Amino acid sequence: MFKILKKDKSTNARTGILITPHGKILTPAYTIVATHAEIKCLKSQDIVKTKTQVVISNTYHLWNKINSKRRTHNEEPKNKTSNDKTESFLIKSLKVKMPTMTDSGGFQVFSLRYSDKRYGKILQSTSDLFHDRIINKISKNKTPNVKITNKGVFFSIDGPSTKLRASQKRFLGPELSMKLQESLGADIIFAFDECTSPLDNLAYNKKALVRTHRWAKICLAQNEKRKMQNQTPKQLLFGIVQGGRFKSLRVKSAKFIGSLPFDGFGIGGSFGKDEMIKTLKIVVPHLPEEKPRHLLGIGKIRDVFYAVENGIDSFDCVIPTREARHGRIYTQHGHYDILKNRDKNISLEKGCKCPACKLNITKSKLNTLFKTDLPRAQRFATLHNVWFFNNLMKNIRASI
Repeated sequence: MFKILKKDKSTNARTGILITPHGKILTPAYTIVATHAEIKCLKSQDIVKTKTQVVISNTYHLWNKINSKRRTHNEEPKNKTSNDKTESFLIKSLKVKMPTMTDSGGFQVFSLRYSDKRYGKILQSTSDLFHDRIINKISKNKTPNVKITNKGVFFSIDGPSTKLRASQKRFLGPELSMKLQESLGADIIFAFDECTSPLDNLAYNKKALVRTHRWAKICLAQNEKRKMQNQTPKQLLFGIVQGGRFKSLRVKSAKFIGSLPFDGFGIGGSFGKDEMIKTLKIVVPHLPEEKPRHLLGIGKIRDVFYAVENGIDSFDCVIPTREARHGRIYTQHGHYDILKNRDKNISLEKGCKCPACKLNITKSKLNTLFKTDLPRAQRFATLHNVWFFNNLMKNIRASI
């Protein structure tokens, strides 16, 4: 499944190979986000051209998407049988046979606890003093449309209400998360966990961690049951370490999750740069050396280097694709705004061999396309950025 190929002598960086039912992943690897089982702006052949090794899709959004289609066409849910030999939903959607991941869906559901999605990121780099000063003010914006229990979370996506009415209720817990991820057919799936907000205090994080650890064991049991029934190609199940911004809880979670027979491990939470480094330094030593480690939702270039140096094997982030759609182009020397490069008839990056640069898409041409043909512009920008990040990882692997 996972084999370490080489270890760096001066850091905890390592290279490896992760074998999945749909192919191998050379690590460290950048996992490209394909939220709805597609990389926005890219065609299936583009995914191959950008040298993308693995993508991650969002269970919560795909659940909503599939349910919406069923309601529109008055279809009844179809149970995928154990003898169904057709390709998975993800592979059919991507139109490329390649390694895939799905998250548990929990992050999006628990994020509904706050009415403003930005709150999950606001306090990433703030001091404890500033945190304590504003937490009460921000917490007033909590919405009452989420109810967390030891079995899972009841929620409504219809907006805030005085209470959850029966007609509005939806539920997501560890058993359903596993069932959804199994039906989507990802090669690597994640255990259902509670990702707390930076706003949550120690007492709340303690309670959340108890739930996360309980759910981890349920997910393992569900996965083992499926394997015993030999229903589908083997899915690798990763457990997730949580604990918020509290060192004692992070260590406790790493020890507990690390002791369970997961195929790999994810590290979850919202991090600022300094907090991420501190967290990795205290968490990674408690995880089994021989199993892969994935850092969830992290992917800035500087964070990639910090993560690799601290023993992380893969990570996922929307940066390459989302920022491409807004005209931010990444290069070896940093990034720039293509909308401010109107008169520069030079390549997006000197010496770049990405699919866009091979087509002689210059800065001035791409600038014009962003004003006259947005879909084409976003495709070329995405081609460049995704190729750039994948090539960056290739160079990092070569340097270890």
